[in-house]
Parts: sequence; structure tokens; C-alpha cells
Amino acid sequence: MGKIFLILGKSSTGKDTVFNKLLENKKLNLSTYVSYTTRPMRDGECEGREYHFCTNEKYEEYRKNGKIIEERCYNTIMGLWHYFTVDDGSFDNENDVLMIGTVESFLSIRDFWGGDKVCPIFIDCDDRTRLFRAISREEKRKEPQYKEMCRRFVADSDDFSDERIKAAGINKRFINNDLDECVSEIASYIKQS
Repeated sequence: MGKIFLILGKSSTGKDTVFNKLLENKKLNLSTYVSYTTRPMRDGECEGREYHFCTNEKYEEYRKNGKIIEERCYNTIMGLWHYFTVDDGSFDNENDVLMIGTVESFLSIRDFWGGDKVCPIFIDCDDRTRLFRAISREEKRKEPQYKEMCRRFVADSDDFSDERIKAAGINKRFINNDLDECVSEIASYIKQS
């Protein structure tokens, strides 16, 4: 197994865009791991690309069989949504793996695979930029969920507080004010790791 590079950051920092740009870089030779969720698929998402979308029953089956490496549960305005990583054989290759997660998922995956195998890539930008990006993204949806967008935005203050980032041992931040520059810095980091 190669290294696991885990992209994390607050909502609307550009994690998905950076993720896709890094995967396009053939010189990095990155595989991807697709996480699982019980939340509904959003406009433009595709099964097996952003997530494996599954039922609560399937989630419980994975849990019962000891296949869940890490999990997070969010009490949203639409009910409980589970996000989780499953030991489904996707890590059984020699390539480095690129994932998206949270501070909690980073800690759990690091504890599961070992600190030398998991490298955090914390993406950050100022709150004003994040808010404009979030609103712009919601406006493009068939049925914008502004209330849920606001809940995520506020929750990120606690979930990604400086104290939590520091306690997790995450010391490097990649500022995404300029996408190309941010992706270039992260690609260099991956090559050096």
C-alpha cells in the first residue's frame, strides 16, 4: 500500500476541485478512494464518483460486519447523514491514494493505517470567499438548500477550529485563494512525501 493523502478543510474551500485537479495530474499517479454516505445524491453527483450512496440498512450491515474504518454522523435539517470509510479492498494496491475527509476521519484513518501512511492536506481560505462560493454553488442547484448550507458553514467553525487542527498534528495549510497555485503547491508536497 502506498500513502494516503487526505484532503480536508471547511466547506467551500475548494476541496472537490483541488481533488479533481490532482487526480488529473498523471505524474502523481494517484488512485482514489470513494467514501460512502447515506445522504441523498446532490444535483450533478454520480454514484461512485463523489461517494457511494447507500441506504441506512447497508450502512448498518457494514457496521455489523466490522468493515467501517471511520465514520461521522451529521444531524442535518433533513435527518441523520452518515459519512464513512469502508475497508472494501480499495486500499489494496501500491499506488498512493487521494481522499477527502474531516479532522475526525483523518485521525481515525491515521490510527487504522499508521501515522507514516496518512498525510493530511488541509485546504483553507478566508470565510468571506467561502461564503460567496457556497452561495454561488447553492444558486446552481435545482432546489437550493440555503438553510443546510448555513448549518454547514457555522458547524465548520467548531469542526475545523485552530485548536482541533493543532491537536490533530496538522501543521501545514494550503491556502486556496488561487486554484492553480494551490494545486501546484499540493502536487509538490505529494511528490516530496
